[in-house]
Amino acid sequence: MIIDVHTHIFPPDVMERREIYAKRDASFNLIYGNPNARMVTFEDLVAEMDEAGVDKSVACGFPWKSIDLCRQHNDYMMDAIEAYPERIIGLATVNPVAGKACDTELGRCFDGGLRGVGEISADAQGFKLDDESITGRVVRAVEEAGLFLLLHANEDVGHYYPGKTPTTPAPVYRFLEKFPDVTCVLAHWGGGIFFYELMPEVAKITSSVYYDTAASPFLYRPDVYKVAVEVVGPGRILFGTDYPLLRMRRHLDELERAGLSKGVLEGILGRNAHAMMGHKFD
Repeated sequence: MIIDVHTHIFPPDVMERREIYAKRDASFNLIYGNPNARMVTFEDLVAEMDEAGVDKSVACGFPWKSIDLCRQHNDYMMDAIEAYPERIIGLATVNPVAGKACDTELGRCFDGGLRGVGEISADAQGFKLDDESITGRVVRAVEEAGLFLLLHANEDVGHYYPGKTPTTPAPVYRFLEKFPDVTCVLAHWGGGIFFYELMPEVAKITSSVYYDTAASPFLYRPDVYKVAVEVVGPGRILFGTDYPLLRMRRHLDELERAGLSKGVLEGILGRNAHAMMGHKFD
């Protein structure tokens, strides 16, 4: 089974009136204000999965600053999992700055079948990752529900791209120090924090963290897969594409050419994700 743990889908209204939504949210404008920036519906996602041979996908929305826009996107997520319950695993999008409104929305989303929260972006949504009074709202809800959190992270060196934020390894590390028990997937290799697992004190803090491979072709040489397996082991790496940023097949082809053993490859492509959530992926 192949599971893509990091994709994005959008309601048709957002796609059709992107310029209106761009005026309402600065981060959305940064990434999707350009009419050439691709967005897809859940039907588009399933068509891409069929073409690439992907069995299941974890679908994220967008980290809106407005809780009202979060609710709107969550409604669409619940439509997606109702339409394709065997193919799409939906995550909720919330902004913990909204306080009790965030708590209420998380309860609604989990009752509606969404399996976690993500992709959370602290910088886009206006809070600090290590602020226990704010971020803790989401973490506690995820832990109590036995679900998982997909957290945006990116490297602090190299080229600039839309969506590159100050959520780099340092604030991610402080977050993990304060919230060590939450099941957490760090997007985009955690911004490279996995390299620091060569430091024993970092390895202790990150020992239960999962890393997704989203955007790898944009960021790293294909050697990153072998290096990551050597540093963190094969069991905490999850196949993710950030589709529709890049086509799924491009990621799969690169991963399949990375020279990994069959067992390690099968783990990354799906077995590790299934183990992380167990029956929740069935």
